[in-house]
Order: sequence, then structure tokens, then C-alpha cells
Amino acid sequence: MVLKLTMEDDKKRSKAMQTAVKFYGVESAEIQGEAKDKLVVIGNGVDPVNLTTSLRKKMKVEVHVESVSGVEEKKEEKKEEKKVEFEPINYWSYYNQQPYFLPPPYICYI
Repeated sequence: MVLKLTMEDDKKRSKAMQTAVKFYGVESAEIQGEAKDKLVVIGNGVDPVNLTTSLRKKMKVEVHVESVSGVEEKKEEKKEEKKVEFEPINYWSYYNQQPYFLPPPYICYI
């Protein structure tokens, strides 16, 4: 969404950015334009009406919504991963043998 508002100095630009970023769903905010008078807000589920009214109250300037549009997601090319096939390991299993107990030790008296 692109908002147009008058920002004379860096202090007002900073205040506009802070106000925009505090809103629910805003992922990023950026100032664009030749005169640095456009605020570009990117996010999911951002309400433009609430954002403009909040900016009008905090900044005490006129705010106009220029455009509201969805963000095009970049598609990542999936690379083919090499599949590693493991061969099963053959091992011989042994069965349990009967336990063998030693007789008790003899006591040696010297």
C-alpha cells in the first residue's frame, strides 16, 4: 500500500515510519519518491483506513492513499536434490545363550 503525506524533515519521516510499523500485520515500511513524500507499507492484513487515520492524528498532516495492492511473491527455483539411496546392512543376529553362573568363591584362610 502506498500512502502520500507531507514530511518536511527527517524527524517527521521517522515518526511516520514508527507509527506505520507499530500496526498489526506490517512487515516493512519504506519511504520512496523524489520528494520522499510516499510511504510504502508492506504487510499482511493491514487496514488502510486505520493506518491513515492514525497517521493523520499523530502527524497532523493530510494523508492520501495512492494505491493498495498485493505483493508479488518471488518464486524460488527448486533445485533437484540428489537422492541418496542406502543399501541395507546385513548382519547376523545371535540368539541369547543360557546364562552361566560361577560358583561362589572359596574363602582362603591362611
